[in-house]
Amino acid sequence: MKYLLDFFHQKVPKSGNEIPAYYRSALVSSEKVLAVYFLISFGLFYWREKQILIVPIVLAVLMFLCAFNTKKMSMRMNVAAYSLTTVFWTGWYIYSFGWSIGGQHILLPMLVLVFFNIYESPGVKIFNWLLTICYRMLLYAYSLNHTPIYAMDQTTAIIYQTINSLTLFIILAIDFIIFSSSIQDTERELRINNQELHKEADTDPLTQLPNRRAMLDYIQNFCDTAPDPTFAVAIGDIDFFKKVNDTYGHNCGDFTLQKLAELFREKAGTDYRVCRWGGEEFCFFLPGKNIDEAWANMFELCESVRKLELEYEGNRFSITITIGIEENDFHSSIDTILERADKKLYMGKVAGRNRVVM
Repeated sequence: MKYLLDFFHQKVPKSGNEIPAYYRSALVSSEKVLAVYFLISFGLFYWREKQILIVPIVLAVLMFLCAFNTKKMSMRMNVAAYSLTTVFWTGWYIYSFGWSIGGQHILLPMLVLVFFNIYESPGVKIFNWLLTICYRMLLYAYSLNHTPIYAMDQTTAIIYQTINSLTLFIILAIDFIIFSSSIQDTERELRINNQELHKEADTDPLTQLPNRRAMLDYIQNFCDTAPDPTFAVAIGDIDFFKKVNDTYGHNCGDFTLQKLAELFREKAGTDYRVCRWGGEEFCFFLPGKNIDEAWANMFELCESVRKLELEYEGNRFSITITIGIEENDFHSSIDTILERADKKLYMGKVAGRNRVVM
């Protein structure tokens, strides 16, 4: 029921001369197959009955003209020409050869094209569907009360039935392949775009590290998957970063943050995760580690930063970082644990910087 309600409430774009590429491919392919089908029907009848039928020749020409002029015709006109041709053919076919030969099945591809037309409203599609059902029932009723114009022998009837079935399934296969491929391509592109947007939303554009939101989500997910997990968090801040900006410029400050991010990624490996917390602050999450193990990791990182030699536009300089660490006490919230780490960072700043406080 939900799908039916969604179908009736879908929005319909304004109709124009532009036909979507996938729909044009399906329409042109269907028209060409139908044109060939008309020619085969003409040839078969002439071969078996030695009579010339004008109707299939005229319809074959019409379908070829429509197929090669889709760019000059509006979408609605294209579909209307295809539909009217199909309706006329099935009516003439039942009138000429009767119901048992299977010509009425050619109505089905017409419905497929109608329902995949994005410019038609749901009401129009249902109306066409009902009209097609009524038309088919009228043709059936007519066939019960009227004798076909041309009586066929069993062999000819079997050949016609085979051609009708093949034509039906070829057109349906072409349409389904094109439409399903288009839907899958669209779905694939949407998923890729959503993944890229999600990545951009969770990534700091300057350092390409995860941002604060991504880190908090990661920590929360980690805690949700394991009861009473052991972990430690650390907040690090570059010492005298304002001096770097004031002395060498903000571009140099950005350069410094990028180089530090590269170092943090290199040192982190699988031991911990790092994100840009904001400004010149970074957050480290160390899963499965107690405060002593976390201190060892952060001390090594602090030493690596101190030994890092930076050069920007001929200016050589070095920096240090102060880090505060806190471990999970199994009853405090994540925000509380992070606040404690931040307070220890402040204690390290007061105590002289370039150190790890636990």
